[in-house]
Amino acid sequence: MGSTTIKVLCVDDSALIRDLLSEIINEQPDMEVVAVAPDPLVARDLIKRHNPDVLTLDVEMPRMDGLDFLERLMRLRPMPVLMVSSLTQAGSEVTLRALELGALDFVAKPSLGIRSGMREYADDIAEKIRAAAKSRPRQARKHDTPTPARLKAPISTSEKLIIIGASTGGTEAIRAVLEPLPANSPAILITQHMPGGFTRSFAERLDRLCSITVKEASDGERVLPGHAYIAPGDHHLKLSRSGANYVARLDDGPPVNRHRPSVDVLFHSAATQAGRNAIGVLLTGMGKDGAAGLVEMRQAGSPTIAQDEASCVVFGMPREAIAMGGAQEVVSLEHIPERVMALIAASGRAQRV
Repeated sequence: MGSTTIKVLCVDDSALIRDLLSEIINEQPDMEVVAVAPDPLVARDLIKRHNPDVLTLDVEMPRMDGLDFLERLMRLRPMPVLMVSSLTQAGSEVTLRALELGALDFVAKPSLGIRSGMREYADDIAEKIRAAAKSRPRQARKHDTPTPARLKAPISTSEKLIIIGASTGGTEAIRAVLEPLPANSPAILITQHMPGGFTRSFAERLDRLCSITVKEASDGERVLPGHAYIAPGDHHLKLSRSGANYVARLDDGPPVNRHRPSVDVLFHSAATQAGRNAIGVLLTGMGKDGAAGLVEMRQAGSPTIAQDEASCVVFGMPREAIAMGGAQEVVSLEHIPERVMALIAASGRAQRV
């Protein structure tokens, strides 16, 4: 095993899943499974023995629940954790809780055809492990963390839009951007890389936390102020127009940059349909999706923001956008909401002059 080989520990009560993950990971030239565990108690000792770079973790296991173990792990020994979760409504809600607790990302475990389904995910699993190995482990957000102070919208407008793209680490980053926004915020369109079956739960969770209304986008619906629309996990989200109104359009066309939904697809449509009336925001994520689209938005007159390296879980997508000249500003995550509101205010003043 080379010095740059990523050491992975797989924790799952299913022997089949442990074997499949081991096969997939050990086929990669840059990673290796150093141990497997059927439950968190065994995993605890193996972590001390092998010091793995990445942990894959099941949710429902005997002797200790995956979430309980994750919470303790991220408090005592923060490390990159990739959840392996079932594709169910209940599974998606638990997975989102795991991301809140500090897990980096997740792999959807197929409910039928497990062997063939997991093999189909092989490239995705390998890429997520690579991203995890490069990420910054973060501790869970504490339950007693105060809700961010609500910002004030400088103007109430149906013309201005906020367009957000994110991938690895994005669920908590999006929450950090949306939570402080006021109920009369401009409309927001969001593409977060996430498989079908999870985005509805993600939207519902954000809706409970935010002053704005957050929902999974529907094809043809009018885009309204005070609302955030999240791309469904198996469709591209595009901005379109119907007369004087903005509308959301869903597209089940082929993946772009290996993703559907793709950030580039959303950003391209915003550049074309909204131009300077849209603000582009590219958050944490692996790869380059959204970088070219942010360039298009900036060229169309949109103010554009990329999340800075220090606050990113994975500084992949923002780095690419910055290198290509797509980011007008590079801003830490905690300051993005207020910066977006300031840009809205500035554009309102410019229009009144």
